[in-house]
Amino acid sequence: MHVVALEFFKLRRRRVLLMIVLFLGVEILWASISVSNSFTRNPDSAGWEGIITTFSSMNGLFLPILSAIVVSRIVDMEHKGETWRLLGALAVNRHLLFAAKYGCAASLMLAAVLLQTFAIPVIGWVNGLEAPIPYALLYRFLAGTMLVNLVIIALQQWASLAVRNQAFGLCLGMVGGFFGLTADLFPVFVRRLLIWSNYTALSPVTLRYGDGTVRFVTQDAGWILPAALLLVGAALYLAGSLHLSRKDI
Repeated sequence: MHVVALEFFKLRRRRVLLMIVLFLGVEILWASISVSNSFTRNPDSAGWEGIITTFSSMNGLFLPILSAIVVSRIVDMEHKGETWRLLGALAVNRHLLFAAKYGCAASLMLAAVLLQTFAIPVIGWVNGLEAPIPYALLYRFLAGTMLVNLVIIALQQWASLAVRNQAFGLCLGMVGGFFGLTADLFPVFVRRLLIWSNYTALSPVTLRYGDGTVRFVTQDAGWILPAALLLVGAALYLAGSLHLSRKDI
């Protein structure tokens, strides 16, 4: 734990938390306006499901980019500060170093998802929803979103460690945001190959079109997709950790 705490200590002047708050502030404001307009045009469909679906869709755009920014800020400290050799001289275990940076990034992204989760009831109350808060749906939203985040963080950290120029990692995050935003336009088999598309796939609520109407319905992602994401995330994590352990510093 002290290695993870050291990563947070090194971030104290890099304003990462401020960036997260500002980034999510834009998303939450955008989601709030979108939900308000939707409820005004279609009062019969007003409900918690619509808010959760809106956040799941927007997460495909915002969270891959935010993950890229967070990971880049954490890894770039070592590249710019030329501290890789210092860490090597101190005989710091490289696998432990990779795990510490991963844990730091995952903790920051967990805070971001928690902020989103708390924002959902607030948006509902502002728009006059009187139905009880669906805690089960919020928990599944939190778990599904965080699972996708963990896979993306592993990929971004590997990329940021492998390529010194952090513009590469940031561009990868923007490409992921594009795929996450447009994922529903691709065939199902293509979406499953794009890890950024799984924010909507693991959302507890989805849209159903039929008879000229749009309905919000709950969905169960099952166990195959989460298990596959766990395996992909573990593979990316191991690849990144092995890369760092063999990195010439």
